[in-house]
Amino acid sequence: MIFKKFNVLEFLDSDETAVAYLNAALAEKDPGYFSKALGNVALAKGVSTGSEAYAVGWESPHRTLSDEDNPRIDILFKVLETLNARLIIAEES
Repeated sequence: MIFKKFNVLEFLDSDETAVAYLNAALAEKDPGYFSKALGNVALAKGVSTGSEAYAVGWESPHRTLSDEDNPRIDILFKVLETLNARLIIAEES
């Protein structure tokens, strides 16, 4: 049996999927995990490889949004703006 390496980018093919993925990552309450997920969405949309990445002030797109680094909140907000996304605060049920 041959196994193919899982690549989340192949599944981030719609805005709805990206939103569900980011919400699931946020629910983990792990800043590094959420940062990595946000980076994956940016990669899937082609943002982190183009001029848009540098327009929002990413020093290194792959490093800025990884699970190894905790980017500043202003960078996260800029990335969300570039992705035409926003965070919403809601009371847990």
